[in-house]
Amino acid sequence: MERIPILRMGDLLLVTIQVDMHDRLAMTLQDDLTERIVRDNAKGVLIDISALDLVDSFIGRMISNTAAMARVLDARTVVVGMQPAVAITLVELGLTLHGVKTALNVEKGMALLGKSFG
Repeated sequence: MERIPILRMGDLLLVTIQVDMHDRLAMTLQDDLTERIVRDNAKGVLIDISALDLVDSFIGRMISNTAAMARVLDARTVVVGMQPAVAITLVELGLTLHGVKTALNVEKGMALLGKSFG
């Protein structure tokens, strides 16, 4: 089964999505990520979507739901690397990523997560 790697960096988990997301992979990632938040006692999750050219309504909801689950598990979520076409699509679909902070790149996302801890 295809899986997206989740890397631990101190109190943070880093997810870099480098493949086309489909519904089953998105659900697997959501399950894996919530399990890792608990197991690693993570305080933050950084999701890099810079390789995604398209995000449909299901994937947009999955990102939002994953951030909500992380919040319940006491972790903050930052999505980085959103392409302009993805941002336009999310707005046109009327999807708001509640509880999800965004940053242009991994460096800025890490800084944003660091501020939320401090």
